[in-house]
Amino acid sequence: MWRAIVLRSVLVPVIVLSPLVALPPSADHRFNVYANGARYLGRPWELFGAAIDSVPQYLNLGNFRPLGRMVEWALDTVTFAVTDLLGLPANVSLRLVAMAGAILLTLAAVVLAECVVSRGRTFAGPPSLLAAILPFAVGGSFVAAGRTSTTVLFGGLYFLTAALVLLVAAAAARTVGRIRLGPRLGVLAVVTGAGLAAFNEMAWLALPLAALAALIRARTVLGLTFRESAAGARFTALLWAGFLPVAIPVRVIIARRCAVRDCYSGSDMAPAGTFGALPNRLTSWVPPLMWQRASEGPYGHTLGPAALIALLVLLVLVRRFWRDLPGYDTLDRRQAAALGATGLAVLALTATMGALNEQMQRLAAAGWWGLGWRDSALAGAGGALITVALLAGVFARGHRSGRVHRRGILAGVLLLVVIAAISTSANRDYRAGVASEKPAYVHDRVAQEIVDFDRSVAGDGRRCTLREQFRDSLPRDRRAGYQAEMRRFDQAVNEATYRLAHRPFCTRAPA
Repeated sequence: MWRAIVLRSVLVPVIVLSPLVALPPSADHRFNVYANGARYLGRPWELFGAAIDSVPQYLNLGNFRPLGRMVEWALDTVTFAVTDLLGLPANVSLRLVAMAGAILLTLAAVVLAECVVSRGRTFAGPPSLLAAILPFAVGGSFVAAGRTSTTVLFGGLYFLTAALVLLVAAAAARTVGRIRLGPRLGVLAVVTGAGLAAFNEMAWLALPLAALAALIRARTVLGLTFRESAAGARFTALLWAGFLPVAIPVRVIIARRCAVRDCYSGSDMAPAGTFGALPNRLTSWVPPLMWQRASEGPYGHTLGPAALIALLVLLVLVRRFWRDLPGYDTLDRRQAAALGATGLAVLALTATMGALNEQMQRLAAAGWWGLGWRDSALAGAGGALITVALLAGVFARGHRSGRVHRRGILAGVLLLVVIAAISTSANRDYRAGVASEKPAYVHDRVAQEIVDFDRSVAGDGRRCTLREQFRDSLPRDRRAGYQAEMRRFDQAVNEATYRLAHRPFCTRAPA
């Protein structure tokens, strides 16, 4: 049964995200996959030093993420390695890496659920019913809800960030009930806290979530007193002990520097507008709202052939779930309530982080409901935990007959499968809408020309034409001369072609 759950955690995200496998790169992905991937493919150890050396530069911009930057550059390197090894265009390799991140996030949600609801030794017995259902719920949240959604932009990085947050919370919940932590686990907690401070802002949510997950399991599931749950409290205290000495000085430096100059808006916080944007971010994970954002293009129709195909494939997984249903560990309502409270904690913390951002506040005021942002990956996981907890609580075996319990659970799973199928179709609509745009066409062709490098004069001519088309796709005020975005394009694509073919991308470009 555990193998079936792991297989489900792999296949459901792959099915839902499969229409995006050829989605053209956007924003920094247009350059980073080539520049970072080609630069560090042969010497991956250099990215660690480069990330450390970049700290003063990024602090001046109001940003401090050296560990997160290392992971981001490492993912770019893995993406380029897949392109080099398999001959796939970089946009396809990029989505395959993001799919792997989505799989890890789904598995992390399963691990958190088990650690929260377990009354004994975690993973020692059969899996819980909640863990068996979760992959269907999490998979349905992977919707391309706009250009800033984690499903579209920096998916690998933010899927991994969300998985890290959930796993730290799972570790905290699992320490509850121990007599003592032990020195190794204590040191690991301090180091983890320091690492979270240097990762990115979304990773910071692991600390309050760890405290809440440990408290929820101790009080709701195990019924322990505060003294009896001291090990969990010590674990979270040690996380904070490692986190605060790094985070506080960094935020003071950023606050001083950003008080006299414009800083990176993605890390900016505007507390005054938080409550106005909070309802928007609390509902940003709801699939129907995300479908609307994904299907806004000229090809959007949501319910199309892709939904039917995905539904048929997902029903095969439901058949295995139905066969295993009697063997799962059925939970009572206290355990379902604990999981629901954990999901609510995940969602509330994530939505608050999103609502603190000034850009999200402006979009919320403009009525952009269901729009994805860097909080989407974690918000989707939190919403999935709440959904599964409600389903398990309504049809808990202790309050229903065996037949009603089984049929109710099956009906809920079928509803989750329908949602996942429609999310698949919405992703197809998003890709079709983006692919119809000229910049997307250019970047698709650039990726293809790089991987299938043609050394002939005709090949060079095609690539130089693509370079000019890239220039034409820029805003009018950035086309004249040799401006920063054009230089960045040349640098990135030349890094890639010199690595793969030992030739420049276009011989007419400035050397």
